[in-house]
Amino acid sequence: MTLGLSLENFTIVHVVLSLVGIASGFVVLFGLLADRRLDGWTALFLSSTVLTSVTGYGFPVDRVLPSHVVGTLSLLVLGVAILARYRFRMAGRWRRAYVICAAVALYFNVFVGVVQSFLRVPALKAMAPQQNEPPFLIAQGLVLVLFLGLGTLAAARYRGDRADVA
Repeated sequence: MTLGLSLENFTIVHVVLSLVGIASGFVVLFGLLADRRLDGWTALFLSSTVLTSVTGYGFPVDRVLPSHVVGTLSLLVLGVAILARYRFRMAGRWRRAYVICAAVALYFNVFVGVVQSFLRVPALKAMAPQQNEPPFLIAQGLVLVLFLGLGTLAAARYRGDRADVA
């Protein structure tokens, strides 16, 4: 189910979408920390991150993998973020729901990025070939702590009143 693309080209599309989602997600997260909506960046982040999760199901496999579970969780929080942002216009509790779900979706994308880095980068793979060794666990722990901190701070700071800055 690679949409008519070779597996290599499908992988490239998936990786590019993921990198766009991560980069735009950090712009959005730092916008939230600065109490800026960043509407265009938000649309790019949410759409590319949805597409990243959806294309993750297009790889040929014979069983459900942890990546499928993360993809499903990501799509669930993205669904809430999209509803909170666009349907409910971040009114009342939907503002905080949007911020938390956007941060969690970005975390899932970075989490998978760390996993893939330890699978694909030879130096990292040598340090943690089974992905249960201390370097991998420390890296994922640091990512989790970073996102818990940034997400909590963004939820506390973001009011959603200020539009994009030119």
